[in-house]
Amino acid sequence: MSTQSSRGVKAVPVATTSRHYHPPVAQQTTQGHRRRAHSTGNATAPVGVNIAPSQFQKAHASNGHEYSRCTGRKKALCIGINYIGQKRELHGCINDIKNVKRFLTRQWGFKDGDIVMLMDQTTNPRQLPTRKNMIDAMKWLVKDARPHDSLFFHYSGHGGQIPDTHGDETNGFDEVIYPVDYKKAGVIIDDELHRIMVKPLPRGCRLTAVFDSCHSGTTLDLPFMYHHDGRLKESHITERALPQRMSSADVISFAACRDDQTSADTVQGGVAVGAMSYFSLYVVAARKPVQSYLELLLSIREIVQPHFQQKAQLSSGHYIDTHLRFVL
Repeated sequence: MSTQSSRGVKAVPVATTSRHYHPPVAQQTTQGHRRRAHSTGNATAPVGVNIAPSQFQKAHASNGHEYSRCTGRKKALCIGINYIGQKRELHGCINDIKNVKRFLTRQWGFKDGDIVMLMDQTTNPRQLPTRKNMIDAMKWLVKDARPHDSLFFHYSGHGGQIPDTHGDETNGFDEVIYPVDYKKAGVIIDDELHRIMVKPLPRGCRLTAVFDSCHSGTTLDLPFMYHHDGRLKESHITERALPQRMSSADVISFAACRDDQTSADTVQGGVAVGAMSYFSLYVVAARKPVQSYLELLLSIREIVQPHFQQKAQLSSGHYIDTHLRFVL
């Protein structure tokens, strides 16, 4: 394992740097930590949600969800932000999305013309990861989505938390991501990400999201989260908001860490990359291309955790059988 740095503080030799930004006071991230979820012996109801198992089953069944066959159109949006020239510059985020694009085209049949890349190393103003361009690209990703389409979203950059003003988070904080122009345009909060990319999707459409950023465990606000053995975790969504966060679409998210953790940059073969981005591709593309959702989560944790203080997370918009094969 090479020298590592974390995302959020400028990389320096031998030190760690995280993909967590301490912005100006107006957008200050919280230093509080989310309480870790506790396990439950009941695989149908998350601990801490005041809903009887039978009621929870009915709510989840009424969604009428359907697993996507991923046989329709394939579209992808990859966002990599190094914050070039800014105070806490990163180094591996653009390399991350270039690797992801290569993985999608070679491994899963995505076409170059159906992959949008936003990065802050470009002379094309439409390709810059500004807040407006990011939101427009997210809307493009889900536009005209149909059952059994396979949509893919990857974000590598800074992440953080701000106070929740909508009352839908049990710990009182929203998770956020940082556009390159966040100082002027502001951050993008998890509620908005969910509204733009999850709500419009039809039943049976797949959206796979990967967040390689700090405090990213629940960044897409999906209500179902899973332990290492496939059991449900305690919900981070309040009981009142839970029905609005469920989805009949086949939405899953892999996040680099828990909400109270940071996500690391590292150097592999002399190239700066994100630990989550690099090793998640490694365990799928090179090490074991056929895996279940749960096997993939465990494989990522197995290779990342001995070297980095971050724990990959898996969440979904409806309850999933984590032993099913992961496909794109």
